[in-house]
Amino acid sequence: METSFHPMSELFAQLGLPNTSKSIESFIKQHPLDDKESLFEADFWNKGQKDFLHQAISDDSDWAEIVDQLDVRLREAH
Repeated sequence: METSFHPMSELFAQLGLPNTSKSIESFIKQHPLDDKESLFEADFWNKGQKDFLHQAISDDSDWAEIVDQLDVRLREAH
């Protein structure tokens, strides 16, 4: 497996979302996840975003680490 580090701003850009530090923090505060909800099934994602997030984790791609970090940050915001 090739490992690569993607910063949070790059993940947000990949998801088609504003990717400045301020917009990322705002998104996280506005979209908290509780413990029962999976990241990629949250209703605030569109289908393409859900598919990307799910595939990143299930394939253990080079995006998996930053997707996991986003998951943690959204749960901490709850």
